[in-house]
Amino acid sequence: KGVPEDMARIVFAEGNFWGRTLAAISSSTDPSSYSGFGPKMPGFDIVEYGNLKALEKVLEDPNVVAYMVEPIQGEAGVVVPEPGYLKGVEEMCRAKNVLFIADEVQTGLCRTGRMLAVDHENVKPDILVLGKALSGGMYPVSAVLCNDEVMLQIAPGEHGSTYGGNPVAARVAMAALEVLRQENLAENSARLGDLMLKEFQSMMDEFPMVKAVRGKGLFCAMVIEEREGKDAMDVCMALKENGLLAKPTHGDIIRFAPPLVLTESELYQSMDIIRKTLREF
Repeated sequence: KGVPEDMARIVFAEGNFWGRTLAAISSSTDPSSYSGFGPKMPGFDIVEYGNLKALEKVLEDPNVVAYMVEPIQGEAGVVVPEPGYLKGVEEMCRAKNVLFIADEVQTGLCRTGRMLAVDHENVKPDILVLGKALSGGMYPVSAVLCNDEVMLQIAPGEHGSTYGGNPVAARVAMAALEVLRQENLAENSARLGDLMLKEFQSMMDEFPMVKAVRGKGLFCAMVIEEREGKDAMDVCMALKENGLLAKPTHGDIIRFAPPLVLTESELYQSMDIIRKTLREF
């Protein structure tokens, strides 16, 4: 792109979470991630998630070389952008010769009802990051996907990783991918995810504590209103006691990401547990 030496800038979405390295926390807008770990790395800009007009404005800077974004924000509370957002991102990045980087560590590999979350809008990022589900949770392995035009900018020996290319990790990842395809887990996620979201929507009418629900596939969230000093963490602890594990985030949100091998009967069993728990509040 011809950006002067050490002048390149990378744009991130507000509310992002992609790790705890110095680079990751330098792009974070969450004080619990970056506080106490300064100074931050330079060259990062933040733009409102889901706001194409704001992105268009920041991409006017000729020194911007990449925009990294989660198709659905996970740690932020399963924040689903409006339809057309990712398509708009792709078009804007292409027009400005900016790399479109999709962080699919949480959303990738059937979690949202498609093999990749970007598949919902039929977009193809320049770089796509995978992890977590890549091994089915059995082994630490992650991957960066991109085409030769991008990948071959790094020549042999210029970049490395102590444990990169681990043969056991690679074989485990291949086996996990085979299971995802052979057992049609994307389709299972889409079908059961629709049922789960409908159940959550009905809970909004049943329980005043539930203020909002959202999600896609088996990746959903419930916004909890604090009542008599009890918040999302308290609900999660009660869920645990009743036999269901879920994770709170940002104080008022509970994330639900059940196993992709979930059955319909197990889904409704889980819904019964959630209802039983909410009645306790």
